[in-house]
Amino acid sequence: MFPQDWDGAAPLPAVVFFHGHNSSGASVFRAGSLRASFADQGYLIIAPNGAMRPGSTTRAWPARPSEGGRDDVAFTLRVMDDVAGRVPLDADRLYVSGFSAGGSMAWMMACYASERFAGFVSVAGALRRPVPDQACPSGPVRLLQIHGFADAQVPFEGRAIRDWHQGDLFESLGLMRATNKCRSNPDHIEIGEVFRCRDWGDSCEGGALKMCIHDGGHGLPKGWTDLAKDWFEKGVAPAK
Repeated sequence: MFPQDWDGAAPLPAVVFFHGHNSSGASVFRAGSLRASFADQGYLIIAPNGAMRPGSTTRAWPARPSEGGRDDVAFTLRVMDDVAGRVPLDADRLYVSGFSAGGSMAWMMACYASERFAGFVSVAGALRRPVPDQACPSGPVRLLQIHGFADAQVPFEGRAIRDWHQGDLFESLGLMRATNKCRSNPDHIEIGEVFRCRDWGDSCEGGALKMCIHDGGHGLPKGWTDLAKDWFEKGVAPAK
């Protein structure tokens, strides 16, 4: 999805958005909030398709290193290479986001391929097990987690599903604090009308971490794109 007023030449900032389970990239382009907060504000939106599950028409993001089938981290990097060959991109303003299983995929990219992107936002997802022992291998990350207090589909603790586990959100946050070398308790706590946020940004070395909770369940809460855009743009280095 291109900005309507793009001149066809200026390098574009871009947001890669991973759809939820049993959805598709096409559904992302129908999201009015993404259009209003990003495409209408000069961003390119890139929406890859999850791979089809064997024997079904369901698109999914397994988001686990041990999962067989397509390597979705490598796939996403190939997507970015393909887009960069077609469209001029602002390499310093490439971001990743996703919802639910797509939010877990955003965590995967943050943990295993952060060097290609300037910031990450996961909505209602977590880093699925197995997780790295001590720190994410790709180094410091700017990551914002948005989650519903009443989310029963992807609860804070995660859920065991057959032979795998969604992952524990607090385990994921702890791993990212270790990766970013943040202190354990947040530097700032913000209580707003919709979101209550815990921010570790000041104490982290080279990265930043923030978690914002809302009262709702498993969904994209109103205002999440504004929160995400603010998170992305605060991480932009000032012009020299």
